[in-house]
Amino acid sequence: MDWFPLLNSLRIAGISAVIVFFLGIFAAYYISKAPRLVKGVLDVILTIPLVLPPTVVGYLLLCLLGPRRPVGSFFLSAFGVKMTMTWWSAIFATAVVIFPLMYRTSRGAFEAFDETLAYSGRTLGLSNTFIFWRIRMPACRQGILAGTVLAFARALGEYGATSMIAGYTPGRTATISTTVYQLWRTNDDALAFRWVLVNLAISAVVLLAVNMLEKKQKRERSA
Repeated sequence: MDWFPLLNSLRIAGISAVIVFFLGIFAAYYISKAPRLVKGVLDVILTIPLVLPPTVVGYLLLCLLGPRRPVGSFFLSAFGVKMTMTWWSAIFATAVVIFPLMYRTSRGAFEAFDETLAYSGRTLGLSNTFIFWRIRMPACRQGILAGTVLAFARALGEYGATSMIAGYTPGRTATISTTVYQLWRTNDDALAFRWVLVNLAISAVVLLAVNMLEKKQKRERSA
């Protein structure tokens, strides 16, 4: 059994989760403080990938990153880098798809934060950077942790956009999801079912880890 699809899926999901972790927190923090009209417009723009079919997201990315499209042709002619049909092309797709999950959960956590804690910190002469990382982030870690885990799990199982922009090449771009589809197409149901079990096992481990962290945090609060 070739384990490349698993390793490729894990690295794509991991890199994408790290990217949207910082981008999602940054966007959520500043948009949560924006005026209502601006917040509403930005919410629609940033959350659209959550409701669009993944294949539509993949098509839009192809329109942007394809070798004959604006961004794709620039990188191809200037650097000789092809932005599609490589393993890292899937990072673009998964990052766009999972960003709304990180953004929405983080923004909800920031909006629920008790601002009197930040005001108290400023009266003590603490910098905004210190308040953000040492007061706000620890207080909002539940929502941020949930968003991160959801984003990683969603990236691990992403298929539609990934298959369009990265395709399926064994040993190069194959992921668990695209491998399951290709095995089903070739009537190899036994191997496809093995990959389904692998995906289920990873998802169960991730959710179990989240539950353990939540129980640990509850014990710390009650102590």
